[in-house]
Amino acid sequence: MSVSRRTVLAGGAAGSAALAAATALPGAVPFASAAPRADYEIGLGISDLTGPAAECGMMGYSQLGQDTAGIHLRPRARAFVIAADGRRVVYVVAENGMIFQSVHRGVMVELARRFGDLYTEQNVMLTSTHSHATCGGSSHDYAYNLSILGFQQQVYDAEVSGIVEAIEAAHADLGPASLALGRAELHDASVNRSRVAFDRNPEDDKRHFPNAIDPAVTALSISKGGKQVGAITWYATHNTSMSNSNRLISSDNKGYASFAHEHGEHGVRYLDGTPEFISAFAQTNAGDMSPNLNLRPTSGPTEDEFENTRIIGERQYGAAKSALAQARPIQGPVDALLCYIDLADIAVDGRFTPDGQPRHTAPAAAGVALIAGSVEDGPGLPGLPIPEGVRNPFLDALGDPTAPAPAWLADAQAPKAIVAPLGLLPPYPWVPNVVPIQIVRIGELYLAGAGGEFTIVSGLRVRRAVAAALGVDVAQVLMQGYANAYHEYVTTPEEYDAQQYEGGSTLYGRYTLPAFLQEFTRLATAFAARQTVARGPAPRDISHLQPNFVAPPGPDATPPGRAFGDVLTQPAPSYTAGATATVEFVSAHPKHNPRRNGTFLEVQRRTASGAWQRVANEGEWAVRYHWSRRGPAVSVAGFTWDIPADTAGVHRFVHFADSLGADGALHPFTGTSDEFTIG
Repeated sequence: MSVSRRTVLAGGAAGSAALAAATALPGAVPFASAAPRADYEIGLGISDLTGPAAECGMMGYSQLGQDTAGIHLRPRARAFVIAADGRRVVYVVAENGMIFQSVHRGVMVELARRFGDLYTEQNVMLTSTHSHATCGGSSHDYAYNLSILGFQQQVYDAEVSGIVEAIEAAHADLGPASLALGRAELHDASVNRSRVAFDRNPEDDKRHFPNAIDPAVTALSISKGGKQVGAITWYATHNTSMSNSNRLISSDNKGYASFAHEHGEHGVRYLDGTPEFISAFAQTNAGDMSPNLNLRPTSGPTEDEFENTRIIGERQYGAAKSALAQARPIQGPVDALLCYIDLADIAVDGRFTPDGQPRHTAPAAAGVALIAGSVEDGPGLPGLPIPEGVRNPFLDALGDPTAPAPAWLADAQAPKAIVAPLGLLPPYPWVPNVVPIQIVRIGELYLAGAGGEFTIVSGLRVRRAVAAALGVDVAQVLMQGYANAYHEYVTTPEEYDAQQYEGGSTLYGRYTLPAFLQEFTRLATAFAARQTVARGPAPRDISHLQPNFVAPPGPDATPPGRAFGDVLTQPAPSYTAGATATVEFVSAHPKHNPRRNGTFLEVQRRTASGAWQRVANEGEWAVRYHWSRRGPAVSVAGFTWDIPADTAGVHRFVHFADSLGADGALHPFTGTSDEFTIG
């Protein structure tokens, strides 16, 4: 069946207005102008999240066959521990596709093992940048492993371990610090990809977003001893500059923004221990915000996905610098509160519904629009439609998710045309229904955290509800989407009625957002009164019921007459700055050792003393790692290096990997290229 994802593409997409630097948001509360004081104890940490760089399904576009085949820019987790007056909160930004509840649970278990009751689900917020170019398979929800062909332990371990390591590093880094908060606007890094749905909202909502985008940039500066040591920047745009045909692991545009801020401005080297400066670029309500400014994948500002990733990231970095440049010191306590809600079964009071009538949410169901996907960013329902002649063993085992929906569910989800009753599928619902909501306070800033992809108007309504309950200005509240769990989209009821991709992906029916408004109001009211709330229903744990239909790679082999680490293609004897150097090695399957917190390649320069010094690796922007298979068991590692303009001297490539022998043991090896001159 051919289904158009958009019934209308509204003309006049958001214009590419220049960055409005150092502009306070309407209604913003003025910040104190006093000199910074070390009112907080703050620690910062970073770790690697990279999963297997070959033959692992990628998470985000849910394309069967979009498997990893190298690395573009390693994804990382950045953690911030902030303490004041005997309380502390942890805020993490992970450069992955989603924070699934499986990962959230795994992190909490590890933190309890290492820190007791110091860091718990109450005071730890895990968020995702929502990169669509990272490894999938870390979820325990069947819908999100469908195109990955099952749960991937390596990916789960990489995400849980990376996040925990970042938090551990931040805990060890705790020391006197001060905070400052700045604001700016950015108008040329996002476009509304669902204008026909947005335009259904009331005029009061639309007036808040004159160009149908959320231009707000909020930046939190962290200083120790008078020196800036970190920053967190919130801005709403999808992390989808890299396309659904890309097979290189990448942290995408937000990853580039972090890389540019840390590496370009502060000289951070990711393999040299804990860096002196850490910068995270976080999401907010990015559900209908696309970075593909021409409303086509890989289109806008250019027609090159790598350039678009850099440019959209560079614009976020520039906006962050502008916000940080006019940041004002903030003070105030830190605190957090979390509870669980059952999105499939919430009675919603008429105070929170558009018509004032009591309503109800429903078990999860995917709409027809979800199949067609977001034509601006990529396709939708995981692994569907299956190409003719191709079988998905996951579906063979669990059954067809497009089973007919019962009439009562169709009525409850109307006007959605249901294609998959995900909440009713055997053996267990294919998506979560019990999910957390959380409020985190950092001085004068409040984060309302939930696992959905909230559209900008949905986010605005949550912010207004939370601000009203807290008795603060709405500018002090951010909608922190992609937090602690993942359950797809949250649209307004008006947007839901359009049944565009976002509405078709709002799983729990037309009154999903009113349910969130009611529950966030309840949580924020308790938070303001410094009261506790019941934890709520327990999230399920089906970790023991996770199929995996991906066979592990067997022992590695080499081409005839070759050894592991041999150079198949040598670099040229000389290059000029600005050129691209290339090399190919006989390698091994990256699943045998993903080399997380390590590297597959070093670009080395010979120093005046004759020693070799690392100057780049595949965790950085200028280097790309391309893996390919030559025959059943032969791996080739190809690398390219875009030589920076100020580079000169004698260089070489050094490749590191581990081969799997017939005896089942791993055998590390190193390959070294010929030397080449730049200048």
